Amino acid sequence: MSREDLSTAAADFPDPFRLLIRESAESTNDEVRILAQAGAPEGLVLLAEQQTAGRGRRGAAWFSPTGESLAFSILLRPQEPKSLWPRLALATGLAVAEAIGTCGLEAGIKWPNDVWIGQRKAAGILVEAGADFAVIGIGLNVNTNEFPPEVAGIATSLRMEGSRVFSRADVLAAILRKFANRRRQIDADFGTLIFAVRQRCVLSGNRVSLTTACGPRTGIVEGISDGGELLLRTDAGLERLIQADEVRLLPT
Repeated sequence: MSREDLSTAAADFPDPFRLLIRESAESTNDEVRILAQAGAPEGLVLLAEQQTAGRGRRGAAWFSPTGESLAFSILLRPQEPKSLWPRLALATGLAVAEAIGTCGLEAGIKWPNDVWIGQRKAAGILVEAGADFAVIGIGLNVNTNEFPPEVAGIATSLRMEGSRVFSRADVLAAILRKFANRRRQIDADFGTLIFAVRQRCVLSGNRVSLTTACGPRTGIVEGISDGGELLLRTDAGLERLIQADEVRLLPT
């Protein structure tokens, strides 16, 4: 779709969100960080038609073909305590999953920062904090029909799952509408947010392997705690994980 097509999404954005489109950017998160440090107000949504150096957690590359996907970042200046900002990843994942639901597809949340359709990744989320702002990067495969060999077995798109072409403008507007509600729930209303996340958690009841700051872990996921931590039952007992990398489902 063209730049003009995507610009129509902004008409359906709730306040204070507003859209800035770049034909090309190395990383939308990096671009928004620069704008935030220059004083840009909350609500800026920077979208790149082509993202040449998009990344996920721990710097992993993010495949983002021009005109087929959505690659954008949101600037927030949260009033909540900074200790609660990591919860924005769950709020964002839930918002993306709910937006995908409006497209007629069922999406799940792979704690802490991925959105799955079936057993494959459709979206990734990267939350980065500055001194007084947070940048939320979202990459969603919308109309991609083919992936590089290294990710072909684990990635999917709305088009591949829905067997039709989707309006990226409509999907973008749906995400922002859902996000506007969920981002307010990281403090006093976190119980409501977590309840909804638990309903979509694709890891619960499954055996997984993952990497923590203290080393690798293997166990059964018992769910997500009231504070948003992953509850992992290992041979050593029940662990509550705040963050983890390379979370992989294992055969049961």
